[in-house]
Amino acid sequence: MAGKSTPMMEQYHALKREAGDCLLFYRMGDFFELFFDDARTAAGVLDIALTTRGEHGGEPVPMCGVPVHSAESYLARLIRAGCRVAIAEQVETPEEAKERARREGSPVSKALVKRDIVRFVTAGTLTEEALLEPRRANVLAAVCDVRGTAGIAAVDISTGRMALEDCAPERLGAAIARLGPSEIVIPEDWPADWGERPPEAIERARGDFASDAGQQRLQEIHGVATLDGFGAFTRAMLAAAGGLVAYLDHAGRGKLPLLLPPVVRAGEAALAMDEATRTSLEIVRSQQGTREGSLIAAIDRCATGAGARQLAEDLSAPLTDAAAIEARLALVGWLHADPLMRAELREVLRALPDIGRALGRIVAGRGSPRDLGQVRDGLAEARRIRDHLQARPDRPALLDTLLPHLGGHGALVDLLQRALVPAPPTERQNGGFIAEGYDAALDELRQTSGNARRAIAAMESRYRDETGIGALKIKHNGVLGYFIEVPSKHADTLMAPDSGFTHRQTMAGAVRFNSLGLHEEAARIAEAGGHALAAEDAHFEELTEAVVERREAVAQTAAALARLDVAAGNAERAAEGDWCRPEILEDRCLEIAGGRHPVVEAALAKAGQRFVANDCRLDDTDRLWLIGGPNMGGKSTFLRQNALIVLLAQAGCFVPAASARIGLVDRLFSRVGASDNLARGRSTFMVEMVETAAILAQASERSFVILDEVGRGTSTYDGLALAWAVVEAVHETLRCRCLFATHYHELSRLAETCDALSLHHVRAREWKGDLVLLHELARGPADRSYGLAVARLAGVPDTVVGRARSVLERLEKGRAETGGLAAGLGDLPLFAAASAVEEERVDSLRESLQTLDVDALSPREALDTLYRLKQEAASTNL
Repeated sequence: MAGKSTPMMEQYHALKREAGDCLLFYRMGDFFELFFDDARTAAGVLDIALTTRGEHGGEPVPMCGVPVHSAESYLARLIRAGCRVAIAEQVETPEEAKERARREGSPVSKALVKRDIVRFVTAGTLTEEALLEPRRANVLAAVCDVRGTAGIAAVDISTGRMALEDCAPERLGAAIARLGPSEIVIPEDWPADWGERPPEAIERARGDFASDAGQQRLQEIHGVATLDGFGAFTRAMLAAAGGLVAYLDHAGRGKLPLLLPPVVRAGEAALAMDEATRTSLEIVRSQQGTREGSLIAAIDRCATGAGARQLAEDLSAPLTDAAAIEARLALVGWLHADPLMRAELREVLRALPDIGRALGRIVAGRGSPRDLGQVRDGLAEARRIRDHLQARPDRPALLDTLLPHLGGHGALVDLLQRALVPAPPTERQNGGFIAEGYDAALDELRQTSGNARRAIAAMESRYRDETGIGALKIKHNGVLGYFIEVPSKHADTLMAPDSGFTHRQTMAGAVRFNSLGLHEEAARIAEAGGHALAAEDAHFEELTEAVVERREAVAQTAAALARLDVAAGNAERAAEGDWCRPEILEDRCLEIAGGRHPVVEAALAKAGQRFVANDCRLDDTDRLWLIGGPNMGGKSTFLRQNALIVLLAQAGCFVPAASARIGLVDRLFSRVGASDNLARGRSTFMVEMVETAAILAQASERSFVILDEVGRGTSTYDGLALAWAVVEAVHETLRCRCLFATHYHELSRLAETCDALSLHHVRAREWKGDLVLLHELARGPADRSYGLAVARLAGVPDTVVGRARSVLERLEKGRAETGGLAAGLGDLPLFAAASAVEEERVDSLRESLQTLDVDALSPREALDTLYRLKQEAASTNL
């Protein structure tokens, strides 16, 4: 790179313009190099050295690079950091570049190897094993608007599963939250009234989102004249599909990944949850954004990554069809009832390769011999699982629908077993993956190559004898090929004109030679090896084509194995946690005996503590529970555990309870906890009101709602008024099942006018000045809030707690006498709390002395008690 632009720089800038805002990986030999701002960005993210190479415009050109052989690990870090990458590969060899230069009449010495962008690597278009999380789906979505309707197309290109749906614009956020896409493709003219663009959005031209073009493209991909056999797709769905496929065409430079026939996802087929509810319930990730601490982390016992991904999908979109839920529960129950069979099945599943993702790489043109081996091994094991389970009596209906998909690949498995070595390599360039005996011509080429190598070994021995140089060796490297090497002190013997050896290279302590015999044998090896590699490469293409031809059937096998793994994992989790099979009903009941929070229970178990189970019974006559009690007493946990039990049940899982009867829920809402969204200009209270408004606008009689501390983010009177009105609206208008936790004691008066409302509280008591939280739910209103006791338990200084007690007494007195909440606070002595604290300590010491049974103490206990009492007396200044 000189001061003026060089041909290579011109080529780089042309490719960079094509790459746009992507980092350009520019192939130079064994490295991908990055220049200018791309180099600065990549060096910072990857923590690698930033150097320079030549000048451009009079300034040094920043540069950094990564080795081609380890590029995947660097790509993974860049993608995780939010970068997108364009891969510019050399599309011709140096020899081909020189030949082209000769034809064009250009100087051969200045021939520049052609490069082209072969692929865009983005968060939603990953297929490489090293770039993907095994237990998490990687969804790419496209969203567009067609006459006021939102169309959504979603695909996990690592497995090819594609689904289309549409919805009203106001429900788009909930649909996107359910999918959890890594990227969202949207038209450049995003409707302003649809709110903010999703943060993962990638804009594309509006012309990409034409429904006619989307329909035609899907028909071409799947080789059909009509899409009717796949489902009834709306124009909005097809438009979104068009945008999605156009983006995949762009990212793959015309090479599409695996796309299975699209399915229609009906909105009413899944339990609806908005983004706030998913965040509150921490279904697939905690509020810190990690898997740890989430529901799926607490229940996932799947033996395979594919099963874990299917479980995440089940939990993200629980069913609303009772028959479909019962089918899943029946399979879990069947496996739960036979621990030995379940253990054997899980052992086999644990050893299975991820054939769905291996298939995805093969179809995308990024497959390896190892991927073919994984498909072979996975299909063979699937067939054995089928044969084993078919022999079992009393099979559930869902299993009978899965079993046919576990077989039917006999010819393909036989081909792959005959063609491939037992453990194929990850790289195809060096060969060695075709089994001996599959191709006689290939075996002969390998034998020729092997014989030639043995001939070279014999030649080395003969040359040693002829020259008398025992240190003579025949070696090989990638530059010289085969050569003869002797120590420098013996070089003169081989330098003689009649020696039969030709000098090639002089090293510091050795000299290298060639000979006619060695040249002939090397040529024979190279020719045989080249033909062998070409033969193996041709076989790889044939085997790949055989797998691609059966891609849909192989994908169905992968899906059936994943579903079986989910059922076995759920049965395992139920067995280890003593979970029960829920009863799914059509009426509006919710009867849970001994319910537990699966995440909290697991955390307590690790700490050696026991979770306190509680009952919940809601029906048409008692559908709204108003729950009081102290903070930290377990109200929020109780609310969430019942929502999670509903979610688990409708996902087809056993639930953490002694028994459960659950009437189908159409929408699940959770308004629990306080948070703000400063990026969108929303305070904690505004977020609370927005979420509450969504519930009041969208919940139906078949919904289940949990609400915690509505109105606590504003003034006391405003908050109480809002909470009162919300309770009335839930009771009178929504008429849904609802758990409502609050600290407003005044709300208990609503039980007098709301016939379907009942009062409950989490139990607590004070013992010797300390608050004891029982985490038990009891019927009736809470006697008080215990706020000061909780403050003391949290470590608030005694002086502050004492001061708060004095203020509280004056507040309650003023309200009783005048009806004014703050009446009488003006003359409250500033330091009155100090004497109150001292009096409390004296009372505590007096109680300790009065309850002390001196006769029951041992000498050691008496001495310890005396020291303790002396210490307490000193702290009270007695």
